This record gives sequence, structure tokens and C-alpha cells, in this order.
Amino acid sequence: MNVICFGGGDWWYHNQAHVDMQLMRRFARIATVLYVNSVVIQKPRLGRNGRFVERLFRKTKSIMRGLEQSGNGFWVYSPFTVPVHHIRWAQPWNELILRTQIENIMRKLEMHDPVIWVACPGACETSLRLPKTKLIWQRTDRWEEFPQVDTDTIRRYDQKLKANADLTVFVSSSLYEEERKQCKNAFYLDHGVDYEMFARAQEDARIPRDIANIRKPIAGFFGGVDDHTLDVRLVEKVIDLLPEISFVFVGKASIDFSDLLTRENVWMLGQKPYERIPHYGKCFDVALMPWRQNRWIEACNPIKLKEYLALGKPVVSTPFTELQKYRDVVYEAKTPDAFADCVKRALAEDSPEHAAARRKRVQVSTWDSKAQLVLDELFGKSWAHADLA
Repeated sequence: MNVICFGGGDWWYHNQAHVDMQLMRRFARIATVLYVNSVVIQKPRLGRNGRFVERLFRKTKSIMRGLEQSGNGFWVYSPFTVPVHHIRWAQPWNELILRTQIENIMRKLEMHDPVIWVACPGACETSLRLPKTKLIWQRTDRWEEFPQVDTDTIRRYDQKLKANADLTVFVSSSLYEEERKQCKNAFYLDHGVDYEMFARAQEDARIPRDIANIRKPIAGFFGGVDDHTLDVRLVEKVIDLLPEISFVFVGKASIDFSDLLTRENVWMLGQKPYERIPHYGKCFDVALMPWRQNRWIEACNPIKLKEYLALGKPVVSTPFTELQKYRDVVYEAKTPDAFADCVKRALAEDSPEHAAARRKRVQVSTWDSKAQLVLDELFGKSWAHADLA
């Protein structure tokens, strides 16, 4: 089998926990896999705290790497495209540029009639034109709500992919119920977790140096610190309500956190390699998910929830639909005062028995099992389960 995945992120600088990356790791055990780093869909914005220049430099650096092995069994390629999805007359030329690059890589890797997995709507037209055995659209986010995109264009790509994909994969049950009738074939796939990697982190006595001397208790968050997901106002108020607690953020920040860093109980440790994340998470006394209340979050299913639970940590979160399945092992709060109270309760009520119950809730939700479910849905039960072990 050959698989081409038009990824939702860039393997070289994004969080490697994303569902498309996790599944490609598993598919690479039985197939030749090409992961195509994210196609740029955001409109360029100059003069915004240097972010445009930073992103341009980062993307150029990624493109210059060419075709490379990921170290996880599959190939990675960063295509050159132009952020012109909002300009109708330029779209066909951009698509041709992308398709020509992918066809050249396919010839180089001797890939014929691949399964094409689309996790970024910007690859819509190219994925429809390339020869393939199956087409999968990963509808895991409301991309039309993503910052700086042309909403109408992204909606049009989404509708095209739903109408043509052999399988549209949803990770949000509410989004699945809302949109499944728009799809040729819809499939709900709850997110997985690298259970062993997170659950066994506590057995390793080593602690990362930059968190080792931070005062306990620690309320921690790992993942992207982004304005369209994280409720910064709520976070600021909670931190001020709990000066005796250290707040630690592990991940790349795309927003200005300088005001938060003036507080003595706040640490921003930056982005870390995926395999080191459990060793930061094991140092948390309580794990946080302070999400904004918007349409992006409404349709989300954060992988970090299962990662926090696999670590055995108490979790405090603002509400979102998928959280309702875990209300027995998660604290939920809407306001800063309620959130702060939940953090204090989580610390006071934690125990080895509670930690074991949290781990048990996600123990069977491995990424291996999720990859097998996808293969069974695509090709039937003839696929041997041992292949992905």
C-alpha cells in the first residue's frame, strides 16, 4: 500500500501528536508513506509583531529540507506553494505548482495509485486530481474558523472533499452528527493516545532541568499556546487568584505572553520534542485546559485530554462537547473563580486511586487501535491486526 498524507501541520516544527501524524506512524509499518507538510492557507499579514517574517523564515527553512525521512518510518516533504487561496484567478496556478511537485515525488518513490489522506483543506484540488485508490478527508477541525483564512474558500474545499471522499473522518461527535449527511461516507474516530509512553513516564526518575526547581504545586499546560484556542483573560485571572501555585506552560506560543511573565508564579518553557512531553507532564500536580468558548473549540477533541489522563493527572477544563464523556474524571468550570476553585479541589482530592481511575479510562484508546479501525473501515476486516502491533 502507498499513502500520501497532506498534513495539517509541519512535521519539522509543529506538535507531532496530531492525529494525521500519529496515524501515518502506524501506516508506515505496512506501507510506503509520504507526509506532505501543511499547505499554506492563511492570508499573509505584514507588520504583526514580526510574525509574518518569522513564519516565512520557518516555512522557507522547511521547504529547503526537500524530501527527507522522518525518523518514524515515513517520508516528509515540504512543498512550495503561495498563500493565494483567497484569490480566485491564482488558485489554479497554485494547485498546478503543488500537484507537479507531488507527482515528481511519487515517481521518485515509485508510488502508484496511493491512498490519499487530506488533513489540510488547501490540498483539496490537488487531492482530487491525483490518481488514487482511496480519498480520505480528515474533518477534525472547523478550518473555516481558523485565523486569517478566506472562510468562503475553505468552506467550498470542505464541501468538495465531503462529496468526493471515500471516507470523511470526524473526531468530534457533535460535528459528526451535524455534518455526516453532507458526506459520501462519514466515520467517527475518537482520538487516541500514546498510552504506554505517557503512563510509564512516572517510572523514569529523570526530570527535565528547566522544570525541576519550579516550586510545587504546579498547574501545567502542554501544547500550542494560541489566541484562537487559549482563553488568555481567564488564565490571567486564575493565576492572580492562585498566587501560591506555579503555572507552567510547555509549548510554542503564537501570542504575546509578556504581561503574564511579569507574574512571579508563571513559567513559559517553550516547545519541546514530542517524546519529552510526558516527562514535563509528570511534573504537573494538576493539568489545565482553559479553552475559549468559540466554534473552533466547540468542534474540538483535544488529544492532550487523553494524554493528561494517561499520566494520571487531575484535569481542570472549561466546557466543550467531547469533555462530557469524561466528566467522571475531569473537573469542569466556566468562570475564573470556578476554575480556580476546581484547581484547589483537584489538588486536595488527588490520590493514587484517582490516578489509576484516570489511566484506566484511556487505557484501550491507543493509536494502534485507532489506525486499525480506519483500515478496517477502508478495506474490511481482512487486515491483520498484528500488522500494526
